[in-house]
Amino acid sequence: MYFEYKTYHDQVFKLKQTENGLEKIIQKTDMFDPPEADTFKKVSRSIEVLYSGAKVLGTNTMLKWEIAENMTRPMADSTKVEMNYAICAPRMYKGRIESIVSRITGFADMIQLTHLKMQQVLARLVPDGVFLDMDGLAEVDLGNGTNYNPAEALNMYFQTGSIVGRSLTQDGDLNRGKIPIQELSSSSGGAKLQSLIQTYQYYLQMIRDVTGLNEARDGSLPDKDALVGLAKMAANQSNIATKHINQASLYLALRICENISLKMVDVLSFPLTHKALLESVSVYNAKTLSEISNLNLHDFGIFLELEPEEEEQQMLEQNVQIALQGGGIDLEDAIDIRQIKNIKLANQLLKQKRKKKIKRDQEQQKQIIASQGEAQAKTAEKVALAEVQKQQALTEQKVSIEQAKSQFELQRMQTEMQIKSQILAQEFEYQKQLAQMKIGKEDNKEQQVEDRKDKRVKLQGTQQSQLINQRQNDSGPVDFEGAGEDLSQFGLN
Repeated sequence: MYFEYKTYHDQVFKLKQTENGLEKIIQKTDMFDPPEADTFKKVSRSIEVLYSGAKVLGTNTMLKWEIAENMTRPMADSTKVEMNYAICAPRMYKGRIESIVSRITGFADMIQLTHLKMQQVLARLVPDGVFLDMDGLAEVDLGNGTNYNPAEALNMYFQTGSIVGRSLTQDGDLNRGKIPIQELSSSSGGAKLQSLIQTYQYYLQMIRDVTGLNEARDGSLPDKDALVGLAKMAANQSNIATKHINQASLYLALRICENISLKMVDVLSFPLTHKALLESVSVYNAKTLSEISNLNLHDFGIFLELEPEEEEQQMLEQNVQIALQGGGIDLEDAIDIRQIKNIKLANQLLKQKRKKKIKRDQEQQKQIIASQGEAQAKTAEKVALAEVQKQQALTEQKVSIEQAKSQFELQRMQTEMQIKSQILAQEFEYQKQLAQMKIGKEDNKEQQVEDRKDKRVKLQGTQQSQLINQRQNDSGPVDFEGAGEDLSQFGLN
């Protein structure tokens, strides 16, 4: 058995500083341990290496065990190494791979045992026979002078299926052997065989359950009453059960392609192998291959994918329909997405188209909002202008009304002032007349007072003169009440 073992080695270098100030690197073994110095020092790194070996199976003999030559290293990371063997171990748990064969071994053994028992039962099966009543045949008379013996009765039964019998004996008694031939069926073997068939089907179904390989996958005839959708679901379940095997095969093919690409780079890097390549292929093809010597592994773009299944296409179509209904993509985008056979790339394109559509819708929404803002601004400007004009008209109307009110008030005040002036003039005349009348009355009163005063003065002078005359004449008293009254105007009565 040829095998490879991956481990790590320390790659040691001596870094020396020259007199000119330059640095020089010399590769050393991992045993290199120089003393500390100012002119040089030790540098190292850990790299992956492969050991190749050959062992004789069943013995302790190793035919080969050495470090591998021409190890393939990716140009992106020279510390890594690629193994020459592509290995895939799906469903490994605790270092142990659970095999499908190991899970079905017990059921397969039981199927073999059941098959063996079925052969034994088939070998011991007894065919169905007949019971022949000899006494019943003795009582039968065919009426043609021949004897109705057992051989003729059996021939008649097996050839025609008919038999001849008598319900009464020759003496007239009830014949208990009126049916001289009766078929004997042996059902014990059939029941055992049917039970073994059911057991066989049970263990076969157990194998299908543990492996996931159902009737829709194993090539057997499906049930005629099974719906198409159920058959597809059963096939999908079986594909899921063995999906790790398909993925493992794709992984192995991918790793082999990567190793071949790296090997081609190594072939072109060495003169001997390059010359051998030129001799095996044309110079033109060799120059074409030389273009890949400067490429990294990821530049090759090596990938393997299965064609999309019907369910994956339905899921993609469902996503497309949801995006269309939600306005995430346009009809042209949906047509472009449906033409891509790679489901992963189709989903990526769907996401990209959806993001672009959302961005485009946002820009359109911004433009709509901007246009609406401009329209609203213009409308608001028009409304404001109309409002200003309205306010101006209202102001002018109010001003004209106020002016009219002012004119009316001025006219009213003028009229009122004229009326008041007339009233005041009339009142002044009245007051003047009243004052004149009052003055005349007072003058009259004073005149009367003066006249009475003059009369009193005159009367007092008269009385004084009379008193003086009385004292001088020593005459009697003078009645001043009646004095001076002229009674001639009164009669004697």
